[in-house]
Amino acid sequence: MAKAKQTAIITGGARGMGLATALIMAADHHLVLTDVDEQALADAVQRVEAAGGTAEYVVADITDRTQVDAVFAAAAKAGGLRAVVHAAGVSPHMTTAEKIIDINAVGTVHITDAAHSVAGEGFALVNVASIAAIMVPRFLIPTRAFRYAATDIDKFRRKLVSASLRGGRKMSAAQSYPISKAFVVWFSADQSARFGAKGARILSVSPGSFDTAMGQLEAKGGAGKLTEFAALKRFGKPEEIGELLAFCASDKPGYLTGIDILCDGGTKAGMGLKEKIELARQA
Repeated sequence: MAKAKQTAIITGGARGMGLATALIMAADHHLVLTDVDEQALADAVQRVEAAGGTAEYVVADITDRTQVDAVFAAAAKAGGLRAVVHAAGVSPHMTTAEKIIDINAVGTVHITDAAHSVAGEGFALVNVASIAAIMVPRFLIPTRAFRYAATDIDKFRRKLVSASLRGGRKMSAAQSYPISKAFVVWFSADQSARFGAKGARILSVSPGSFDTAMGQLEAKGGAGKLTEFAALKRFGKPEEIGELLAFCASDKPGYLTGIDILCDGGTKAGMGLKEKIELARQA
């Protein structure tokens, strides 16, 4: 008897890293894709089905917990939910500091809490962070405010937005992005014991510069400059990060949890303090 296909949720599944991951995971998972762009989601489902997989979509804004719950309800109806790859996010050139905190940080809290509510033995949640989380001085990251994510989400949001505005409105979006992604790394580690108590895993993956629409949008704001310091002096391909995300979400690395995995083409390895200052000045 053939093994029943399991289900995976992929946020940001309409394009970029999310879609690249979906096309890989479709080999052995039914997919529930979610994003805010319905036409892009419909196109993504068509691509998955053309490749021989099965998928459905739910239009959802991850800053709204009710809409997040609707995504998980669709996955529950499909049956066998085993993994979530949370790839949805926005970058500095896309929106305001407030929206970046809402989507990247608050949205991650909503996805993580919803995932924990259904997690069981063998379940995995992979949150997408960013190399930006480690590219700014630690004193600019309001780590002490992160703990409010589990107790007072409104206070958590206010504190992260306030920290983003310290350098003024002009720089606030650029500052909010590393803050939001540092939170994703921190929260994924912080929640590992909570998930582990249910036999489940949670971790984060931090991509460097990748050739996605968002990556190209940020090319002049630092993503392109980063490749000059990298061992591999090019943008990464979406399928390259997709393979890593799909592997982390699979049942193969069953002892991998509570950690961040940097996939940056050797960028961090090629950067010292001088290079970080140069990058900060350019940004």
